[in-house]
Amino acid sequence: MIYNEKTPDRFSKPVRCESENNPNYKKTKLGWIPEEWDIHSLDEVGTFSRGKGISRAEINDQGYPCVTYGEIYTKHHFFIKEFDSFINDESATASKEIHGGELLFAGSGETLDEIGKCVAYLMNDKAFAGGDIIIFKPKQADSLFLSYLLNSNFILRYRRKLGQGHSVVHVYSSGLKTLNIPFPRFSEQQKIARILSTWDRAIEKTAQLIEAKTLLKKGLMQQLLTGKKRFEEFEGEAWEEYILGSLGKTYNGLTGKSKEDFGRGYPYIPFMNIMNNSRIDPDQMDYVIIDDDENQNRVMYGDIFFTTSSETPEEAGMSSVLLDEINIACLNSFCFGFRLGNFETLHPNFARFYFRSYNARKEIFKLAQGSTRYNISKNEIVKIKLLLPSLNEQQKIASFLSGLEDEIIMLQSSVVRFNDQKKGLMQKLLTGEVRIPPLKGEQKGDAK
Repeated sequence: MIYNEKTPDRFSKPVRCESENNPNYKKTKLGWIPEEWDIHSLDEVGTFSRGKGISRAEINDQGYPCVTYGEIYTKHHFFIKEFDSFINDESATASKEIHGGELLFAGSGETLDEIGKCVAYLMNDKAFAGGDIIIFKPKQADSLFLSYLLNSNFILRYRRKLGQGHSVVHVYSSGLKTLNIPFPRFSEQQKIARILSTWDRAIEKTAQLIEAKTLLKKGLMQQLLTGKKRFEEFEGEAWEEYILGSLGKTYNGLTGKSKEDFGRGYPYIPFMNIMNNSRIDPDQMDYVIIDDDENQNRVMYGDIFFTTSSETPEEAGMSSVLLDEINIACLNSFCFGFRLGNFETLHPNFARFYFRSYNARKEIFKLAQGSTRYNISKNEIVKIKLLLPSLNEQQKIASFLSGLEDEIIMLQSSVVRFNDQKKGLMQKLLTGEVRIPPLKGEQKGDAK
């Protein structure tokens, strides 16, 4: 398979190994690998040391950059891009300095799959590693390649065997030293790392764009849904105040159901579908048995749903709107529905954004009552006041915000696709199933 760096999605036919009859591959204890690759233990390709010091109390927002083992799990992936923690001179003296090209392994974790996750430190800034970090200094090996390899699913099955313990799992350098890895030539390691980092850059840039678009949408919602920003054709038109309850009527969710009734039957809208989505996602429906003679309320297109219970007041009264036609479906019992009398005063697509806006949410969660669990009465929610523009302006605002949301969804899909592509490519490149042809003038037998 030949890789084109400029076009991450384009490949020619891959070179694969399917049997011992392929002369370009050999069978090893790690499986089939290219003939010219070696198998080495980490002890053979580098040296180990250990971080020390750095308690939470020592971490500041300035000073020398540092890494704690917990940050390897939560903040750093494959390689360190930037530091979030810093220590002063005194703490640095009692800690372990790290150097460019070293790999940092997390020595403790909660699961066997987590244990031994590592990141490459590729910068030259003076920095330090805290306790429970195992430091690996490779020789004649590309650090970024090793990080991709050691964090791959291919090596994970071997790495997890090194974990010791139950509630807290540990790994030690004595175990990591025995970890065997496939070892291509140095030039091929660099090419593999460069290709995989291309995907990482695409993922990172797309994630940054998602963040920027999300912030833009949030800011425009605040302005458009309060009238602070207007479309030119609606300038000068006054907004009118309404009481929510005057625009329709409420209905309850499911009643009289037992555990045995769920899991089959007709679709119903679960609590989290409302909590997580401003628009009901038909693919996130659950199922419940409903007899023909049961008096259960059916949901309809344009209905607005509110949750009535939550763990925090900020999440109480979260709303979602049904914008799809569904034949027969019901609503979760910890929610209530609001059916508009018509769509001439409040349009459903506008409502999905309006009730998720900062101002509307602020008014709704003021109504929450409780200490460990927060509840809102539907009789209180229907009393809230709405300041609404004309129907045409509502539709224009909703269409504009929907367009922004569609862009964000497309970008999120791109991140998923890039991650899937990278995952598959890691498996192929790091096992030698897919080879990178030598550069012009570079011979297959060049020294490592």
